[in-house]
Order: sequence, then C-alpha cells, then structure tokens
Amino acid sequence: MAPEWLLDDGRPVADAFVLSHPEQAERLRESCPEAAGAAVLAGDPCFDRMLAARAYRDRFRRALGVRGGQRLVVVSATWNPEGLFGDGGAGDVLPALLPRLTGELAADEYRVAAVLHPNIWQGHGPGQVRAWLDGARRGGLALVDPLGGWRQALLAADAVLGDHGAVTYYAAALGVPVALAAAPLDHVDPRAPLAGFLADSPRLDPYAPLPAQLDALIAGHRPQPGPARFTSSVPGESAARLRKLFYGLMELPEPERPALLEPLPLPAYEPVLRSAPMRVLTRLLPAGAGGAAPGAGVVEVRRWADPAYEPGGDGAVHTAVPEDTRDPGRLDLADVVLRDGAPDDPRFGSPAAWCAEVLRRYAHCALAAYVTGPGDCTVRTRDGGMLALTGDPGAAGADPAAYASALHAWLAAGRGAAALAEHGLLVRTGASEHRVRVTPLRA
Repeated sequence: MAPEWLLDDGRPVADAFVLSHPEQAERLRESCPEAAGAAVLAGDPCFDRMLAARAYRDRFRRALGVRGGQRLVVVSATWNPEGLFGDGGAGDVLPALLPRLTGELAADEYRVAAVLHPNIWQGHGPGQVRAWLDGARRGGLALVDPLGGWRQALLAADAVLGDHGAVTYYAAALGVPVALAAAPLDHVDPRAPLAGFLADSPRLDPYAPLPAQLDALIAGHRPQPGPARFTSSVPGESAARLRKLFYGLMELPEPERPALLEPLPLPAYEPVLRSAPMRVLTRLLPAGAGGAAPGAGVVEVRRWADPAYEPGGDGAVHTAVPEDTRDPGRLDLADVVLRDGAPDDPRFGSPAAWCAEVLRRYAHCALAAYVTGPGDCTVRTRDGGMLALTGDPGAAGADPAAYASALHAWLAAGRGAAALAEHGLLVRTGASEHRVRVTPLRA
C-alpha cells in the first residue's frame, strides 16, 4: 500500500483497488491518501469459493488418497527468502522437513502433502524442485497443484504447517490447526492482521520430534478469530460486489441473473505412491480384541517409510520393501516384498506368477504381496500357500500392504492361516480397525 506501488505522477494507477476488509481501507488512507478514493470493498472471491465447497471435504480427502483414521498434514511454503522454502539454499527448512515428516509419521496414520508457491516451481524449475523433494516423494509425499488444487487441500487438511504466506493464513481462516515453521515478523507490517496472526500462532520446531508436536497442535487447537474476520468482512458477497464494480466501470447495466463464482473442481485422484522401504512394527493382540470374532486374528500394525531411527514400542519389527525401490539391495533383506498393479497386467504374468518369481529371487523374503486394488492383495508365503486378502475398498479401509504385513506377523509368530480363513483377520492401524477376509487360493 505504499505510494510507489499505487501512484503514477501522483495519480492512482488503477480505477479501483479491491479490498476485502475495511481495515485495509483504513491503512490505505494512512499510507497513501491519494489512492483512498479508488478503494472498493468487495470481499474475497477465493475465500468465498472455499466456503461454498466445505460440504465436499470428504471427497477432497479421498482425492488425495486419505484413508480412514488418517490425518492429512499439508505443508505450505510461499515465495520469499524468509519463507519456509527460502531461496533454495543450504539453510532452507523445507527440503529437510518433508522427508522427516514422511519418515517420522506412521504411514497408516498420516498422509503428507505439500503446496509450494507457483514461483518456487518457476524460479527453480520443476526438475530441481522434484530433485530436492525426491526423498519425501518416495516416502509418500503428495505435491499439490499450486494453481488448481491448494484450496481443496486446505479444506481436506487436519493440520497445516506453514509460514507467512497467504495459503497458511487462509488455512487459519478456515479454522484448520496451523503451526508456523517460519514467521518473519520483522518483514510484515506490524499494523496488518497478518502480524497478529504470526505473533499468536503456535510454532513448529522443525528439528524436534514431529509426531508429538502434531498431536499437541491438533489436541490444543483453538481457532483464532482474526484470520476469518479479516480475510473477508462480507463473506459470500464477493461475486455480486465485483460484478457491480466491473459493470459500473464499463457503464453497462448488470445482467438480471445472479452473480455466481465457479465452484471448486474435484481434483484428480492422487494415490499414495511410496517406493521407500518400510519398517513395520507389529503386535498380536488377544483374541476378541476390538470386537473381532472369536478365533479371528487381531494384529496391530504401524509402518514408517525409511525412518532415520528404529521404531520404538512393543512387538516384532520387519521390513517391507516395494519391488520398485530406488535401492534394489534392500530387496535382498526384505521380509515382505510388495508390488502394486492390475491383476491382468501381462508384464507380470499374473499375481500368482509374480509372487512365485519374487520368492525364487529373494531367499530372505517370507511373503510376497501383489496389491491389485484399493482393498485387495494376493499373497504367497514361503511354504507355497496362496491367499487373497480383501478389506474395505473405500476410504475407510487401510492400505492392503498393511494387511500383508499383519499376515506376515501372524505367520511369523507360528500361527496358521487356516484360522484366518475361517474367522478372518482384524488389522489395527492407529485408532482404526479394519476387517479383512482371508481366502485360500489354488497355487
């Protein structure tokens, strides 16, 4: 709002300056009184589109591959040397933070997505950005379209980790729990509402353990009233106000039909693409736990994508490795080898053929699992037994690869598959429980 941005030879550079709140008009009068007469209060069409799309939160979550019981954590970085991504130098927080998020947060309990300002992509180039974030991508990070998908991601989010950019502020305006990993107060107008938001928001320590910080952020969340109040003083009215302004500037009568904004589109489905080796902690629970049928197997599963430290907790630990991992040497040590694919993909022959090939190739592997759909996988054990594992194919189900790890834990403990075929398998991931049907197949 400085005069050098708004005036040319002492006159406003535009016929109208659109503002979303009277607070902005007051600051404009103080900083550049010559432009105050061109100010128009017209709300925020971007925010209005998000408010109108709130009813579709579950659809946006499913589009991002969020499953039942998972929390979606969205990381937002603006284009600024003091922002979370910074200038791409060695001191940047984000390239190190993202692989830590995918490595420290249990894969079946969290989904991690990142929204990077369009200028980050253009300034550094898509190839360089993807190279910086390659480790996190292999751990399951989703990169959200910075033009067409970020609003939907905010509506789907359970928490946002960000900086002083507009996306982070919009998240707070929507009532999403927000923690700041970068907050350059000295670069923000102290009179602006953003300054108060930065001063009052919780901080994320990017170098401390992350799960406990996220748990505390979500559990202790109390929405700040400021962001919702100052984002727009006339929520839901921007389309009508802007159209009135535009037609007035053209000196034309407005159409009689209502002024409407384009609704937010449903993004394309973004499946979890994870090629990093998984460390899996499993624990067999007593029969009947979680309301399981008598005789059913009950297994708790927690998985981490290539974690820096060995998982802590009671239970047995094994390694599950996708066949398309970056490091083929990890397959030689894998207890479970995984593959996602169509059941009729001719390149692999069939799920049964692929499983048999994997067990022949990797002597240490005890179980091969071919995931054929969002709720199904075919597995083969070292003794030659073939089984189909079938869970809920919708968003309420777990990743079928977790079912394979539960079965491996069950068999490694000396239990037989016959009981599972008769009574079923209950897989617990975090606070969610998933009933899995176990069906013997002919090898």
